[in-house]
Amino acid sequence: MSNKTIQLSDHFNYRRLLRFTLPSILMLVFTSVYSVVDGFFVSNFTGKTPFAAVNFIMPLLMILGCAGFMFGTGGGALIAKTMGVGDQKKANELFSLIVYVSAVCGVLIAALGIIFLRPIASLMGADGQLLEYCILYGRIILLALPFYVLQYEFQCLFAVAEKPKLGLYVTIAAGVTNIILDALLVAIFPMGLAGAAIATAISQFIGGIFPIIYFGRQNDSPLQLGKCSFDKWALAKTCTNGSSELMNNISMSFVSMLFNIQLMKYAGENGIAAYGVLMYVNMIFQAIFIGYSVGAAPVISYHYGAQTDGELKSLRQKMTVHAFTIFSFSFLLSGFSILGSSFFTALGDGLTSALIAFLRTMVFQSAAVLILPLIWGLNGIWAAIIVAEVMATLVTLLFLAGKQKKSLLIFIK
Repeated sequence: MSNKTIQLSDHFNYRRLLRFTLPSILMLVFTSVYSVVDGFFVSNFTGKTPFAAVNFIMPLLMILGCAGFMFGTGGGALIAKTMGVGDQKKANELFSLIVYVSAVCGVLIAALGIIFLRPIASLMGADGQLLEYCILYGRIILLALPFYVLQYEFQCLFAVAEKPKLGLYVTIAAGVTNIILDALLVAIFPMGLAGAAIATAISQFIGGIFPIIYFGRQNDSPLQLGKCSFDKWALAKTCTNGSSELMNNISMSFVSMLFNIQLMKYAGENGIAAYGVLMYVNMIFQAIFIGYSVGAAPVISYHYGAQTDGELKSLRQKMTVHAFTIFSFSFLLSGFSILGSSFFTALGDGLTSALIAFLRTMVFQSAAVLILPLIWGLNGIWAAIIVAEVMATLVTLLFLAGKQKKSLLIFIK
């Protein structure tokens, strides 16, 4: 039986759940892979400073775009629950309202980002040529931010619409576009950092506009864009329930900004470049858990109601290998708290989900990256994530134990 025949109303066992969520997992993994493409081409064809600029400004751009995950996960859970009680008309109205509001928010956030990008980047510690590269790359990406928000949102909503495979195909199309344009605009035509930014912006446009076209027309999914009324309660519920994913993404990006600030202090641009490589690997690894959460959450909700000077290049490579040797131990635990947070979102317990996400990143990771370097220097920065993941895992276990009775009832059903 293919994923096309699996519906939210079906009875799910572990095998069927994995098959239903597999396209979402691959979708997030592929998104992470093509997110690495800009870094690859910029590093190898434009130099160290532009590569450092991409890694330096990217956390801020991700903060501005992560509203899509809030609308997608929070709204997806609400839509799936409404479908589960049999009110398909209301589900379509909620779906339409959430998409329209997220698009408007994307436009507003993009405008504010373009206006305040320079002072924020300067406040983060960028100056000189690094600052100018950050502004160049960031402002081009921000032009496509509304579609970036929609792309992330629909990565969640495709699963709710029982079309996870279609979501995967859209992501592949956007990713292949990014890869081809990066090769053309950076490697073949000498457009440098601007070319990389244009390639990413166009791929985000494709990832955001195709779902609008698909759901705006008659289709064979349960969801379709149409007329809706303004429902303050539904929007509040969406934002509250999706606040954990919003907080998780904001916190991770904020912590990445702290890492960059600390690395500028302890290792300069080489440290930022090395951290960028670690983040690319980390994005791919964590995408597996996030993708599983994106695919599984609607089911639960439904049934629950580098090219540089040789010496510098060698130094960066040694630093990256050493950092990864330490940093990689965090992979053993990072997925547990991500899945735990998403599980509570699916149950409609946005407060607990947000608290896990907030403690994991904003509290534990921030504290670790600020304190440990005072004890161990640069190694303390690389080890900070390990300490934070240990603490986050313990906190998640405590929350699950405290809500064991409710969790067991959900799984029994």
